[in-house]
Amino acid sequence: MLKTGLIYGINGPVITVKGNPGFSMAEMVYVGSQNLVGEVIALSSGMTTIQVYEETSGIRPGDKVTGTGGPISVTLAPGILNNIFDGIERPLSEIAKTGGAYISRGVSVDSLNRTKLWETQITVKKGDYVYPGTILACVPETPSIVHKVMVPPNLSGTLIDVVPDGSYTIDDTLAVLRRKDGTEVKLTMAQKWPIRVPRPYAKRFPASRPLITGQRILDTFFPIARGGTAAVPGGFGTGKTMTQHQIAKWSDADIIVYIGCGERGNEMTQVLEDFSKLTDPKSGHPLMARTTLIANTSNMPVAAREASIYTGITLAEYYRDMGYHVAIMADSTSRWAEALRELSGRLEEMPAEEGFPAYLASRLSAFYERAGVVQNLNQTEGSVSIIGAVSPQGGDFSEPVTQNTKRFVRCFWGLDKSLSYARHFPAINWLTSYSEYLSDLAPWYAEHVDKNFVDCRNQLMSLLNQESSLMEIVKLIGSDVLPDDQKLVLEIARVIRLGFLQQNAFHPDDTCVPMEKQMKMMQTSLYLYKKSKTLVTMGMPVSVLKEEKIFEHIIAIKYDVPNNKLEMFDEYKKEIDSFYDRVIEKNA
Repeated sequence: MLKTGLIYGINGPVITVKGNPGFSMAEMVYVGSQNLVGEVIALSSGMTTIQVYEETSGIRPGDKVTGTGGPISVTLAPGILNNIFDGIERPLSEIAKTGGAYISRGVSVDSLNRTKLWETQITVKKGDYVYPGTILACVPETPSIVHKVMVPPNLSGTLIDVVPDGSYTIDDTLAVLRRKDGTEVKLTMAQKWPIRVPRPYAKRFPASRPLITGQRILDTFFPIARGGTAAVPGGFGTGKTMTQHQIAKWSDADIIVYIGCGERGNEMTQVLEDFSKLTDPKSGHPLMARTTLIANTSNMPVAAREASIYTGITLAEYYRDMGYHVAIMADSTSRWAEALRELSGRLEEMPAEEGFPAYLASRLSAFYERAGVVQNLNQTEGSVSIIGAVSPQGGDFSEPVTQNTKRFVRCFWGLDKSLSYARHFPAINWLTSYSEYLSDLAPWYAEHVDKNFVDCRNQLMSLLNQESSLMEIVKLIGSDVLPDDQKLVLEIARVIRLGFLQQNAFHPDDTCVPMEKQMKMMQTSLYLYKKSKTLVTMGMPVSVLKEEKIFEHIIAIKYDVPNNKLEMFDEYKKEIDSFYDRVIEKNA
């Protein structure tokens, strides 16, 4: 029998129920005559506090609250990919059919299509002993991804009945399992999982290989490991969303989960339209065939915004359990933190720094902790990588969300307003950004790219740091007083900034660059520096070297050398050698 209570007080999305109706902590409830979705967030002997995931206007004291007996959960089954959900896994396309362009309150739609037939290939047989995570069947969910139907994490036993291959809905019984105690359980494609509980795994692995993004400043200077965590903080207009789009399109993750948390409605609309038009460069199919979007705009209720992050990470963990490598784009965790702050204020909790709740840090750490490379219960290997955008007010990186996020991520890509105003994209500041994964990934770079990869990267970084120091002098007294060896550092640093760090998302060869080309671009820049330094040591002024236009030629490599014609780099080496010989001849 369902437990019920009566509303005693209402404060925005927070309602209270007097007495003890028998609800349990984190239980999902239905509020009022419209059955608004809510969750129990606090219990005492005399009062139950509930946060409602929908607008509460019109709700009155005395309205009924009905318990469901279980926590807020998502349905996990084929149909998640190529779909757009709100923060509590309601498909927006289905909501639009019933309520039009605006989500009506209390709308009740199935998370996934329960009537669609899926072509199913059964991978077990009658009499098999199965354990948590065992793959029961394979379903081609989209042209890009095969969905693996698994035994839920809390079940094991012997299969006493198995259906043949064929077409089934997500609710059809595929097998019957008998547990050790003799009870029988029907296994379908669908399973439920509470969003606030991490899905279990067998073993966790350390970071050992990068998530290749095709973006030079990320792959070479500040790499994120597969299964790693990164923060992308930046003020308005610095390119957080565009950076995440590039990673979503070009990274070597199998599946993308994009969470639009509290962003403006028009920006989210643009994301949805852009993603639906993109073609997956790996397979030629639409990018949406391996993507799921969770849209929770700033005008949606704050409680649903808070839940959307957990909904996204749970969907990602589910595909990780199948053996896929998943990348999550959370845009943005600042809006999520603001939702926490508003709910905390309604609950009259003691505020911490800038009004954020005292548990902001623990909530952030619990979210980022769900990333990682793991061995699943079915012995496959999968990963979840989290790239969280942070939107500090006024671009102030000292505010609490940015500072607490820095504590829990190992990769920090700080976006710079001055770079974006100068049209230098990606606008990631190479002096304030860092990656703690570089030493972990060095063996992978040495084995798969070049044994000198990290050394070349460090040399380029050193030149950029030298440029930063020299620019302080230049701002005070001009560049003319610098000795020629320091003028050369400024010139080579310009080649690195414009030719390597700056990248054009709309150029067919420059939008995504393979690691081999990144390595050869570094080697070519360093070879030019080595030859030029020799000339300067021999007494040649930098002004003479600049007359040859060799620096502009090297900057243009990113456009002039196609990604599939890396042998052209040999010609650039010869061009640098002939430049060296010409300068010596002219000044002999």
